[in-house]
Amino acid sequence: MGWKGALRSLEAVARSAERDARRRQKELELQQKQIEKLQELERAAYEVELFENRINLLTSIQQDCGNTWNWQKIKSSFPPDRPIKKNTNENIANANLNNFSPNIFLKIFKKVDKIRNQLIENIEVAKKKDEEEYLNALKDYERNCQGWKDEVEFATKIIKGNTEAYIEAINQINPLEEISEIGSDINYFFLDRSTVEVTFNVNSEKVIPNESKSLLKSGKLSIKEMPKGKFYELYQDYVCGCVLRIARELFALLPIEEAVITTMGNLLNTQTGYMEKQSILSVFIPKETLCRLNFQMIDPSDSMNNFKHNMNFKKTTGFQAVEKIRLNNEKSKTNYKSSKVDLNLHFKCPQCGSRYKAENKLMGKKVKCKKCLNIFIVQP
Repeated sequence: MGWKGALRSLEAVARSAERDARRRQKELELQQKQIEKLQELERAAYEVELFENRINLLTSIQQDCGNTWNWQKIKSSFPPDRPIKKNTNENIANANLNNFSPNIFLKIFKKVDKIRNQLIENIEVAKKKDEEEYLNALKDYERNCQGWKDEVEFATKIIKGNTEAYIEAINQINPLEEISEIGSDINYFFLDRSTVEVTFNVNSEKVIPNESKSLLKSGKLSIKEMPKGKFYELYQDYVCGCVLRIARELFALLPIEEAVITTMGNLLNTQTGYMEKQSILSVFIPKETLCRLNFQMIDPSDSMNNFKHNMNFKKTTGFQAVEKIRLNNEKSKTNYKSSKVDLNLHFKCPQCGSRYKAENKLMGKKVKCKKCLNIFIVQP
């Protein structure tokens, strides 16, 4: 083969290597696109899961509640036991000395006295260690005893209806931390030992998402502006759910019997043209009535019918300003207490949203909507 043939062979080998490199490059680029597509689909699924979890949190916030506090049990609790001085380390050291039996080699090399003296010294060290452990236990006892005294004193104040102790209990235990973290502020004022007024400030723009997220058939993320009707309905359920949750947490924490909870929202003041905080829902909630509800099944918005309340809500415009409930005297409290719990089943048409009330025996049965004629299974 001449030099030209050799050159052509080298060029062919180079072109083949170049083709292999290009083919490999295309394979890598395709693999990268597939990885990016998978990552995009995973991100889309995560975004939708996050959105759905947020919606579930907003609409089910009334279902959770902390444990009921038994202040009488705390008041009647026994003080911690005073520690008893123990000689555990000294006894072990004495046992080591008593059980010391030198062998022939220790006697030959004359190490018996040295080891015995060391065991005697260990007894003194053990005594000091026992004393140190006892003093530390005594310090823990004094600290625990003071804590017990403080708890008993605080529980006594709660039982006697000390409203300052009520406020301190709320601040220390913070039973409504979840609602505060979502983006709402809560203020308390106790009218007397059995009645509390709560002002619940909600920022709808901070709390309620204005976009809805879903997955397309391709697995890609779809983001759309949330319809106003859906936004307002979600807002109403959240507000009403928070009212129920606040009442449940306060009744579980404190020995009170009534709560007036007023929700404040940003509404347009048509006289000034500015957005202002105005009351959008005000509810008088007796503990007896609240405790009869099934919080896992109720619709939070419909549940307001169980109580005396002021609420002006429309699906197209949302909340309107209402008058705050005020308990000026015992007569007004008695009038509000006359509210009866509604044990009927409240449900709505999943297609048009029309709300209905019927007996509980309809649960799980098929009915026809009077408005849109849709047939659906009754669920609360």
